Amino acid sequence: QVQLVESGGGLVQPGGSLRLSCAASGVTLDYYAVAWFRQGPGKEREGVSCIRIKDGSTDYAASVKGRFTISGDNAKNTVYLQMDSLKPEDTAVYYCAALWGPCMLNRDSWYDYWGQGTQVTVSS
Repeated sequence: QVQLVESGGGLVQPGGSLRLSCAASGVTLDYYAVAWFRQGPGKEREGVSCIRIKDGSTDYAASVKGRFTISGDNAKNTVYLQMDSLKPEDTAVYYCAALWGPCMLNRDSWYDYWGQGTQVTVSS
């Protein structure tokens, strides 16, 4: 049984930082593209960042480039999203997802496995 479990969300002030984790069981993330998606209130789900741990390739949405950093830990079978310089518009439920294939931030329906999501709220 494959499970992706996100953690690390919370309430943070504008300009602050959070690190999200996506821990996997039942699947080896090394062979997948692992992406972070988010869905804000009243908004459609959007791709934020993606990594293929095996070759280290990454991709970022324009809205987070330079502020967010994605990384992976083979030994822990976990992907992280370091979020710095957070803005109120980053407020959303953040989901991790795994795809047997290349990173595809604009193809959320292609992803095979999804976590349950973690809430990130950026507010003063």
